[in-house]
Amino acid sequence: MIKKLDKLILKAFIGPFIATFFITVFVLVLQFFWLYIDDFVGKGLDLFTIGQAIIYVGATVVPLALPLAVLLSSIMTFGNLGETFELVAIKSAGIPLLRFMRPIMFVSLLLCGVAFMFNNYLLPVSNLKLNRLKYDIINKKPAFDLREGAFYTNIPGYAIKVGKKEADDSTLRDIIIFEKDYNLQDNIIIARKGIMKVSDDKRFLEFKLMDGWRNTERGSRMSTNTEYIRLGFKEFKKVFDLSSLQLTKTEDSLFRDNYQMLSVRQLDKAIDSLETIHDFFRKKMMTELSSSIPFLLHLDTGYRKPTTEVAVKSSKDIIADTMLPGVNERVISQLSVIKSTLEINKSEYENRSKSLRLHKMVWHEKFTMSLACFVLFLIGAPLGSIIRKGGIGTPLVFAVIFFVIFFLLNNFGKKFVKEAVLAPGWGMWMATYILLPIGVFLVYKAMHDSQLFNKEFYFRTFRKIRPWFERIKNSRGAPEPQ
Repeated sequence: MIKKLDKLILKAFIGPFIATFFITVFVLVLQFFWLYIDDFVGKGLDLFTIGQAIIYVGATVVPLALPLAVLLSSIMTFGNLGETFELVAIKSAGIPLLRFMRPIMFVSLLLCGVAFMFNNYLLPVSNLKLNRLKYDIINKKPAFDLREGAFYTNIPGYAIKVGKKEADDSTLRDIIIFEKDYNLQDNIIIARKGIMKVSDDKRFLEFKLMDGWRNTERGSRMSTNTEYIRLGFKEFKKVFDLSSLQLTKTEDSLFRDNYQMLSVRQLDKAIDSLETIHDFFRKKMMTELSSSIPFLLHLDTGYRKPTTEVAVKSSKDIIADTMLPGVNERVISQLSVIKSTLEINKSEYENRSKSLRLHKMVWHEKFTMSLACFVLFLIGAPLGSIIRKGGIGTPLVFAVIFFVIFFLLNNFGKKFVKEAVLAPGWGMWMATYILLPIGVFLVYKAMHDSQLFNKEFYFRTFRKIRPWFERIKNSRGAPEPQ
């Protein structure tokens, strides 16, 4: 049964948690667009595409926003209760710390389950959609934008230059159009004036040119007998296809096999396939080197060690002098083949080993980022009851400190796994291994009403040990006896 105390704690927790969660998501989404601002600006993206990008980015940052929201809201909840002396009243009633931490503890465990389900099912889809959309946006050409005195070359096969644009942005002066046909000289159109218009569906650009000349050259590239044609016109219509400037949609299958787009079950299958790498390469090396090192084929046959030892100091003792140059040449040739074979297989082996580490890294990350909600709760709840400060100021400072520690440890673990410094089981759980004992320590201190963050406690402690330091100082400065 939910008691009044549980309702009090939950009401105090839910409000800050929702607020901090959405603020965290907003900040992380802004960080993403700050990093990719150069790839988004000037592409002429519509509001629907930008909205899609915001939704996909927001979904991908949820695993990082949940632990931070739990940490900050836990500190704020118990800090507010401590500042208003409600924690003192609860403890005076004989209720231990773990008892009134219990409702938020259950909520944090529930959030761990929600985070795992999100990381396992929704996050791969969000990563897939975001990477596809990001790929399309980065590879999209800038939107059509003619500038005075500069060549515009984003339309394939054309280079357009205008001398002046009127105030209506449609009337142009001194127009030059280079049309590349890759046969002989480029066709050139020069017009004194023109009117530019883009079709309603944004697929075609129409130029209505007036008072100009069209210069072309006909003939074969390999021949000097060509025909130069120069045509004058009063009015000429030129249409450009703008489909190359539109945002093309790449198929999801291009990114579907990436390790970030897989669930736990799919990762298990991929890891199981990649873990046969050692047996695969051992058999492959035996097959490829058997032609260069024939004795490898006879290692498992009835080989017997010779009973008598023969002292051979060099190859000259067993090879005739007339055969030695040919043997050396063959050995050098075989060694070069062996070296190239080993280098090729080494590169392939390293790539497959790295792929295996990355798959295991993501597999562990789905669990570590989910469990982080509970680990940071164990830090935030006792920390709030110790500092006894509500609001957004002091709790935010402590939350940022511990979250930065968690973030750095998590990134260091990823880096170590990618570089094969640590195994995935150690690197990806590094933050949990370090922060979990800190959380247990803070819970112990909070249960015993620790003054860990009370400045008066340290001031009184310093006053007690100050005379001891002064005695040491005076004893060192006293003159030595004669």
